[in-house]
Amino acid sequence: MTHGVNDFFDFATATVPADALGSVHFLAIGGSGMSGVAQLLHDQGVPVSGCDGAASPAVQRLQSAGVPVRVGHDPGHLSDVDTLVVSSAIPQANPELVAARAQGMRVLHRAQALASAMGADTRVAIAGANGKTTTSAMLVTALGAAGADPSFVIGSELVDLDRNSLRGSGAIFVAEADESDGSFLAYRPDIAIVTNVQPDHLDFYGDYAHVQAAYAAFAQSVAPDGLLLAAADDPGAADLASAMRELGRRVITYGESVDADVRIEALEITGGVGHAWVVGAGRTLELSVAAPGRHNVHNACAALAAGWLGLRLDPQRLAAGLAAFPGTRRRFERKGEVGGVLVVDDYAHNAPKVAALVAAARSVVADGSAVRVVFQPHLYSRTRDFAPGFAAGLAPADQIVLLPVYGAREQPMAGVDAHLIADLLVADGHPAQLVANPEQAVRELVATARAGDLIVTIGAGDVTQLGPQILAALAQRAACP
Repeated sequence: MTHGVNDFFDFATATVPADALGSVHFLAIGGSGMSGVAQLLHDQGVPVSGCDGAASPAVQRLQSAGVPVRVGHDPGHLSDVDTLVVSSAIPQANPELVAARAQGMRVLHRAQALASAMGADTRVAIAGANGKTTTSAMLVTALGAAGADPSFVIGSELVDLDRNSLRGSGAIFVAEADESDGSFLAYRPDIAIVTNVQPDHLDFYGDYAHVQAAYAAFAQSVAPDGLLLAAADDPGAADLASAMRELGRRVITYGESVDADVRIEALEITGGVGHAWVVGAGRTLELSVAAPGRHNVHNACAALAAGWLGLRLDPQRLAAGLAAFPGTRRRFERKGEVGGVLVVDDYAHNAPKVAALVAAARSVVADGSAVRVVFQPHLYSRTRDFAPGFAAGLAPADQIVLLPVYGAREQPMAGVDAHLIADLLVADGHPAQLVANPEQAVRELVATARAGDLIVTIGAGDVTQLGPQILAALAQRAACP
């Protein structure tokens, strides 16, 4: 896979109808995206099975729902299977994938299977380097409040539903569209939201020009009579909007820019709640969202505009749903509070996400209290390419603890680790500290935390496991001062 071309899947091919898939087997079914699509097809009556390396909570939920899932990978699992579904994270040498290709079995990417599950529903796809999960979840919540009861698959569980996919009774389908491997071209949506176009996933795209080209292809995949909603305040998304308008496409921009078609005005963040007035299409609407950070008001505005101007639903009911947005897992997710110290977990893993998260954290704490973060860089290539951006985003925190890089699909790179970020922070006088392991990170954070402080665990890797450990250590400290 080089320069934005996926060597194993052609996302321009026609979608296979769900009722033509036959028996479907999901390889690594426990992944957040895979489990959601598997559940959805199962709910539609498609015979679904799967396997994974461990009996994770997602695997257990699928098993409880009646999906047969085995632990481990074995070509024998493919008996009586018509379609194999994989993600880009699956190595090409996986024995089940090798056997499926040797047998001439239909092999689909997860995104292609999701496109099959969408059927004839009105499709809304949300893409962007940052904000797509939260915007997708906000849209699902808003549509529900407006009586639409959408189907959806998003990258994180909605807190109130405790699931990341659902077959609704309505005719609208909301999908988070992942750009990381080019698979967002599979959906051919009726409405597309682009929250931003930024250089990320350069291990796949090679450079920013190929990222921009992929988003242009995504925008052009929208139905000819469809709608592109693009962020006016992001240069990449604004350029995309201009290019699509020149092609005669219907485009609506949103944001704080004076040029935005749907304009955010008088934006304020108070006590973790965002409030603004939204002006567009001859109306002024009040918008509140119980999610900290300026960026979340923008996400909510995108969801409001999609439901209001794209799907023609009542904007007042949409706004009421956004005011009651419950949040999603791993997006400023509150893990608990001990002794006045609040612990929050967040999936932020690229530089703009980290910057927005730390700014949101700062808006939540009172004057005189500290924001303390533990950050686990995700991918060696991303750490190498964006260390200055990570340092700048983390800098406003009062305490910065850095874990070693979580390599995920990558092998270690010589000279690349969290010290690239730490060195920049220390050189600018910021309190950054490298630690060797999670246990040391917990000790450092708990030793300095005081009532009123906020501790945030940040990253796409296993740093998410630290929240309960930090809370336990705080409780132990309280019991034995």
